[in-house]
Amino acid sequence: MTATYRLDSTPAAPDPQTAPPAPAPRTRRRAAGRARRAEARAGLAMAAPAVLLLLAFLIVPVLLGFALAFTNARLISPEPLRFVGLDNFVRAFTIDPAFFHSAINTFAFAAVVVPVQAGLGLFLALLVNQKIRGVTAYRIIFFIPVVTSIVVVSILWKFMYQGNGLVNSFINSITFGAWQGTAWLNNPSTALGAIILLSIWQAVGFHMLIWLAGLQTIPEELYEAARMDGAGTWQQFRNVTWPCLRPTRIFVLITITIAALGLFVQIDVMTQGGPVDSTTTLVYHAVQAGYSEQQIGYGSALSLVFFVIVLLIALVQRFLTRDKD
Repeated sequence: MTATYRLDSTPAAPDPQTAPPAPAPRTRRRAAGRARRAEARAGLAMAAPAVLLLLAFLIVPVLLGFALAFTNARLISPEPLRFVGLDNFVRAFTIDPAFFHSAINTFAFAAVVVPVQAGLGLFLALLVNQKIRGVTAYRIIFFIPVVTSIVVVSILWKFMYQGNGLVNSFINSITFGAWQGTAWLNNPSTALGAIILLSIWQAVGFHMLIWLAGLQTIPEELYEAARMDGAGTWQQFRNVTWPCLRPTRIFVLITITIAALGLFVQIDVMTQGGPVDSTTTLVYHAVQAGYSEQQIGYGSALSLVFFVIVLLIALVQRFLTRDKD
């Protein structure tokens, strides 16, 4: 008997009695809904730790500080908590002389640190962006102060600024004894300047890396085109480098400004606001009022004033650096 095979490649239709029934549209929608709810629960579970930390250490303290700014709250006091309205703010602007000293010192510090630190960071970034041997070692050297604790750095520089410290010894050596130096942190005319120098030295490496990251995103073809047009080094920087660094420039200016306005650690470690309030800042004054003097309500009011000042400055910077059509 000869077997006969079917050569037709068309698949045979499934037997309706043995094939599984197709899922109904409603069943598919329910399965998709269950999958979406499972994904949502997993996302909430993963975000819950971060959300709880933000609530506990950021949102709740901010709201509590805002509420306490309008009260007479103290750390330890037999007086009951009561609402005082704008009395704390009136006290800051009319009665408290340390508030004006701290505001002037804060703005003076920021006015010097922001342009100098940004400009020096860009200069160092341009230097270490060269393709020369050993450039990685220079990048590490410039960045070492950033990874060192600011508390440790402040303590070391405090010893260096003493009358017989390294700074005065160096000045005495290079002037051959003609200038003996001064007690930098005890002199009202030099204390803030000494802290400015320390702060720039400690943080400039961080912004150098930010500038460097921006420089490395500039296409080399732009420099080649500029050189073909006969542009020199300065013309390449002005017409290629500087315009391409606009996003980096905005970020650097905003971060330096916020950090400069929030100056606290160096003051607390090195001078404690003195001499004669020559180095006290808004943040330091608010912390002193809130904890050392135990006036939580007044310290919260000073913090709220500081927040508004930083917000206004940030908005002004954003307006000045906005994209112009």
